[in-house]
Amino acid sequence: MPKRAAALEREIRRHQHLYYAGSPEIPDAQFDAMWDRLKELDPDNALFSEINSEADAGFPKEYHLIPMGSQDKAADPDEFLAWAGKMPFTEFVVEYKLDGASLELQYENGRFVKAVTRGDGRIGDDITANAARMSGVVHELPGKFGPSGEQPFNGAVRGEVLMRRSVHRQFFRDKANCRNAANGIMKRKDGSGCEKLDVICYDGASGTPGSPFTGNAPFADELEKLDWLAECGFSVVPFTVCSGGNAVVQYRARVMEKRPEMDFDIDGLVVKGREIDPADLSRSRPEKQIAFKFSLEEAVSVLRAVEWSESGVTYTPVASIDPVRLAGTVVRRASLANPNVIAEMNLKIGSRVLVTKRGEIIPKIIALVENPPGSAEIPAPAVCSVCGTALRNEGTRLYCPNPECPKLLLHRLEKWINVLSVREFGENLLRRLFESGTARRISDLYTLTAEQLASVDRMGDLRAAKALRSLRSKKEISLAAFIAGFDIEGIGETMTEKLVQAGFDTLDKFFAASADSFAAVYQFGSVLAETLVSSLAQLRPEMERVLALSGIRLLSPVPGGAFAGQSFCFTGELLTVKRAEAEKYVRSLGGAVKTSVTKDLSFLVTNDTGTGSAKNRRAAELGIPVLAEEAFLQMVKSAQETAGSRAQDPVRKSGKPADSPQMELGME
Repeated sequence: MPKRAAALEREIRRHQHLYYAGSPEIPDAQFDAMWDRLKELDPDNALFSEINSEADAGFPKEYHLIPMGSQDKAADPDEFLAWAGKMPFTEFVVEYKLDGASLELQYENGRFVKAVTRGDGRIGDDITANAARMSGVVHELPGKFGPSGEQPFNGAVRGEVLMRRSVHRQFFRDKANCRNAANGIMKRKDGSGCEKLDVICYDGASGTPGSPFTGNAPFADELEKLDWLAECGFSVVPFTVCSGGNAVVQYRARVMEKRPEMDFDIDGLVVKGREIDPADLSRSRPEKQIAFKFSLEEAVSVLRAVEWSESGVTYTPVASIDPVRLAGTVVRRASLANPNVIAEMNLKIGSRVLVTKRGEIIPKIIALVENPPGSAEIPAPAVCSVCGTALRNEGTRLYCPNPECPKLLLHRLEKWINVLSVREFGENLLRRLFESGTARRISDLYTLTAEQLASVDRMGDLRAAKALRSLRSKKEISLAAFIAGFDIEGIGETMTEKLVQAGFDTLDKFFAASADSFAAVYQFGSVLAETLVSSLAQLRPEMERVLALSGIRLLSPVPGGAFAGQSFCFTGELLTVKRAEAEKYVRSLGGAVKTSVTKDLSFLVTNDTGTGSAKNRRAAELGIPVLAEEAFLQMVKSAQETAGSRAQDPVRKSGKPADSPQMELGME
């Protein structure tokens, strides 16, 4: 087992113990992120086949009749829809996910005989006397049970012990919240206060003590099961049936909106197929149901208008919405990404929408709640605001197709300078160079003289010469960054890096590739592939001219390097090496560099490991390891020594590069 996975497993077990002991140290979302991270690192870890929890030593123990496992979780609509797309069904039974304590009610010949807490999923605490005082516990089931109603029920009913908010306000204000209050009261030795608790039920199956769970209760499906629970007199969890994943997302948004008015706490929805699958229910984490969690970083608002922001030749819709508070800020604008989002969600002016803002991610609309009467279509621009060319709508983007559009050419210059990180060439200087006709192409930057630069920007000869030296000093760049620097529509460095990792590791291979070969790479669609092929054909002379004039050497990843398959994101100031050098180390060892914290990131590198920065918070949520600069450099040194590789010595911020360009990373 990898060391990272082993350490993460130990940490998860520690937090499980704290949770079930009633003293959790971290929020549920962070625990879920750690669990998901362990799944990525070690999918076969024994932890995933266990049903974890701990019983109270002060109560008699009793076996469960129905396994009490846990559920996989979806933190947002994207994660839920990804799960829903893998299911062999499209009709979903959707129940409120009650925020309380699980309890199993056991029956023999239709009579209530035991109540067992979650415990370790197999054995829990016998709190029968306390449960008998709770509202919603049926002591004797009416009628017979079975395919022909020929026998009394022998089995178990599963529910959640809750304290209503009104009860908490009236009697238990000293308790932090309803869940903590309910958990404490249900375990009291004298049972005092249990009469103020409710049990709301959602599952049932036949079975006998000591026998393996079979789930052979004679229910046709989940709906019949819920109907039977209601007929028996149990309080039943609110539920609905949704056709398709998007309908579930919309229902979730409506429930979230009603949540403050409810008298009991819920923290999400439980989504499952209509068919009962006993084998799946026997797993520690059933695959055919999921907990679709709520988030404090989501809210319902109203779409009031759509503006089309212009970046280069791309027109991106941005929504103006009624103000909502998300992640500690008031949000009035939200991204709509592209025209497809508007069409697929059927968004209109006046739509009630679900908005999210997580970590440092810009707010965005993620679901339609409803289109009230009077909602109006969203208008889109038809022609380029600069050159007047008719805009092309490809669904995923709305853009000006004119390859000579002045806006495109200027944006390409800006993108190139940004990729190279040449601070002396700011946007204002580039705009003056462009508008004067001095630099219309990237290659023009490499024929500039200090006199031309000084005359255009009215800077002194010394400053102009320094700016040109800075530009021309950039002699090495990754292949992915080079291609991204030419600002091909929809093709950023991350997407290009995927192609490089897939084997297109030289510029000639990019030039020779077909759209089909690009499209065969995961997450690289056919439209994007066609765009890349046509753009490369058009830009090839310019790319070759830039290489010839600049003397830039393209760096390809090291096949099978020590960092192959791993990605790093750098944030904050590095003290020992420049960030560009740190990124070069990663790429030279076969790794990838990312600019944001996403769930597929391997490491976040920062010298501010203890701060609550947005990237640090996001890494914690996703269970991503955070490295200090020193630890990162030790990893680099170790990788170099293991591979016997030689890498360029770092450029110290306070001095010059080491004399030998092949000197290995030196560390005290």
